[in-house]
Order: sequence, then structure tokens, then C-alpha cells
Amino acid sequence: MSPTPDPILWELPHTHIGRRVYHFAQLPSTSDFAASLAADSENAGVVILADEQTSGRGQYGRRWVSPPGSSVLMSVLLFPPAELRRPAILTAWAANSVCETIFQITGQQGNIKWPNDVLLQGRKVSGVLIEQGRAVVAGIGLNVNQRAAEFAAADLPLAGSLAAASGRSFDMQEVARLLIESLDCEFGRLITGDLATLEAGWQSRLRLLGHNVAIEDMEGRRHRGQLLECSFAGLELQREDGVRLRFVPERVRFANLEYSDFSHSSCT
Repeated sequence: MSPTPDPILWELPHTHIGRRVYHFAQLPSTSDFAASLAADSENAGVVILADEQTSGRGQYGRRWVSPPGSSVLMSVLLFPPAELRRPAILTAWAANSVCETIFQITGQQGNIKWPNDVLLQGRKVSGVLIEQGRAVVAGIGLNVNQRAAEFAAADLPLAGSLAAASGRSFDMQEVARLLIESLDCEFGRLITGDLATLEAGWQSRLRLLGHNVAIEDMEGRRHRGQLLECSFAGLELQREDGVRLRFVPERVRFANLEYSDFSHSSCT
């Protein structure tokens, strides 16, 4: 794969993620380019960054579209140990890192919407996509400088950005560097065996534990009840009839706070 023009190379003083960053003006997909480097484990931790993607994608094959230069669009190539190759863990790692970056930049707390979105002021500002093959590719899109009027014109009423939430613009490269730094720091904890810190941040930002929730599994079955456990080991739901159900996180399509009319919940 030989994109044009050639990328700018960043070399950052990190331990795991972003020692090398290839910054392109345009790519079809940062994740596809990252995957093309997977034959060589020396590329572990390489970050592919683009100002514009022409064929970006999100969860369940949805397209990720943003105007050129308005979003941080990146993918990270990983060769994690087997115990860390779980999508739930890697999605939590990326989403937590996005939330930490948002707080650094704006002073506002983001939260995670199951399974892979980050919300700020109730609007989606980021999405994460974990793809597994010879290596793992973690794709991240973070809306930065779009204005609320742009989302309205594009008929995206639930979308948001850091600029729309804070009323000011941001330096895109600075946001990207801070996000890479956060990814590196969080990944360092995982590699040393500290899964508990990530799990605690993930639980807190999901804001589901102890609440009445609506869960949809991968077979399309829907369940309601109080969430007694929300961990990487599993989600435990207690229904109104007292029956307890347990779900592996990777087998949960949606898990959201319960609404009075389940048919109108965000699980649909």
C-alpha cells in the first residue's frame, strides 16, 4: 500500500504506543493501513494518523465520516499477550484513554456508552473499533472541531465534538499527541498486570452498575433487570422475578439504562 503524499513521521518518547506515528493527509482507512504492517512484530505500537479518511468504518460495518481536519482519526497496531486480546478489555483501554484525554483538554468528564462509544454532554464524540487478525488494530475516531451547526446540517442530532461542548477550537495535533500519550500510559499498566485500574475506570464511566438496565445479547434477545456485576469477568443481571442471568461482555450487543418503555430504549 503506497498512499500519496508520503506521511510525516513523528517519533514520540513513549514506551509502548506511538514511538512511531505516521501522519497522512488522507488515507482510505487508517485501520487498513495499520493491518498492512502486521507481518512484522517490530511495528508493535505504531500509530497511523490521518487528517481525512475516505473509507473509514465503525462498529457493525457503519461508516465513520468527518470533514477533513475536524477529527482525530487514528489506528494503533498491537501485539498484546493472549490474556489481553479480548475485545472488551481493548475497547475499554481505548475508550478510557479517550475519556482521560477529553478531561485533560476540556476539564469535562466523558462517559462510555456500551460497547464502544464515548459521550460528552450526552452526545457521541468518539468511537472505538477493535479488529483482530495476525495482530490487533485499534481504530479510534474523536470529533474535535466540528460545530453544532455542522451536525444539524448533516442530520446527526446525537453527535458532538470537543469544540461544540466547550465553545472553543483545539489544535488537532496537540489533541492527537495527548491521546497517544494516554493510550501509552494505560497500555503500560495493562502490560504490567494492572487490569483493576482499567476495569474500575470502565465501570465508573459506563454508569450502569447497580442500576436497572436493558441488555440485548448477540442473538437479539432482550433482558431487563438490576445490574449486580459489571466486570471483564461478566455482567450479572437480576430480573424482577429474582432470576439471575450472566453474560460474557463480548456477547452483549447493548447494555443501557432502562427506560419506562423498553421498545423506545437506546437498545434498538
